[in-house]
Amino acid sequence: MTDSQATCDYAGCRALLARRLAEPAPSRIQMLVGPRQVGKTTLLLELAAQLGDAAVYAAADAPDAALPGFWQRLWTEAHRRAAAGRAVLLVDEIQHVADWSARLKGQWDLVRRRRLPLHVVVSGSSALLAGGGSRESLAGRFERIVLAHWPARSLAAAFRLSPAEAARTVVRIGGYPGAFPLRDDPGRWRAYVRDAIIDPAIGRDILATRTVRRPALLRQLFAFATTMPASIVSLQKLQGQLQDRGALETLAQYLALLAEAFMVVGLERFSARAHRRRAAPPKLVTLDNALLSAMHPAGPPDAGVEPARFGRWVENACLAFAVNQAQQVSYWREAPLEVDAILDGSWGRWAVEVSTGSVDAAHLRGLGEFTRRHPAYRPLVVANAEQQAAIRMLGFRAVSWEQFLVDGPASDSR
Repeated sequence: MTDSQATCDYAGCRALLARRLAEPAPSRIQMLVGPRQVGKTTLLLELAAQLGDAAVYAAADAPDAALPGFWQRLWTEAHRRAAAGRAVLLVDEIQHVADWSARLKGQWDLVRRRRLPLHVVVSGSSALLAGGGSRESLAGRFERIVLAHWPARSLAAAFRLSPAEAARTVVRIGGYPGAFPLRDDPGRWRAYVRDAIIDPAIGRDILATRTVRRPALLRQLFAFATTMPASIVSLQKLQGQLQDRGALETLAQYLALLAEAFMVVGLERFSARAHRRRAAPPKLVTLDNALLSAMHPAGPPDAGVEPARFGRWVENACLAFAVNQAQQVSYWREAPLEVDAILDGSWGRWAVEVSTGSVDAAHLRGLGEFTRRHPAYRPLVVANAEQQAAIRMLGFRAVSWEQFLVDGPASDSR
């Protein structure tokens, strides 16, 4: 058997888990992972309530989980329920169980040998991905489900916003559902994002589960990345900007850790040659604009006062949306020409230019040249609504950035 991965929003993950739990048991372990504060615990508690007596729920980060015998008692109860009929074991934040992957493997193999009608769902933040245990000890025994950062459409549905308002919110303060009710109190909102998301993601999900020899460098790298959204930055330049300078290999490793923590990714340059992709400088994308807003002293930009910073934040939000929706995202640059994003995946193949200012033929030279060389990719310009007619007159597809953040390239009206 091979392990698989699905990426979905809250409603999609709930529906997917419901379908898989309706299959004959035992099936494969369902591993729900994702960023902090996107609803993993809420989803497991919702499933437990729906399942009633068939569910055995435990939070591995709760105080009683530290007591001797917790793990064995949990599985004893799951076996007892399964002996009486169908049962589901739900373990939240499983990375807090010592040697969790090996212990889970042992229990799951026992369940399969006894053919117990028991489903198992475990959840956790990035430690499940970063630790590597799921890939090694549990190979072939699990299916990973990624509950992604909330897109604008999920925010609109949950908080009764118009799609355009939800898109603007995603650009200004991101899409964390727990932070949304605090949006009118900037101080409380920022404290929530820092205390409930940023600090635990770095301090507990990365530093507590991986050997990081220079934690100060990791934190500085994250802080620097949030000042350079949607920017191509060479590791050499990045190294020069940090107070705690580290080897280039260390910076590359720490950037990968931030990606595994669902915080920042470094996009590769588009190229048919793998060595050219690896050698090119990464394009830094912060995976939720809430992280940008919480880290910036001035908070979100005003489009009229800071058009350049606002444009970077819009581009970052658009690229983060594509990454979070499991698209393969890269950028293309052959000086002086450049394309903001090259997309491959379920959305199709697109070459995307993002602009919040005026757009003319010179601005789109890179997009035209790339699609001439690579005709399998459709060109798309993501821009302000008032620029769309002019862009179409230049022969390019166009969509507003608000529409893109709701529907992706599917919102293209041409």
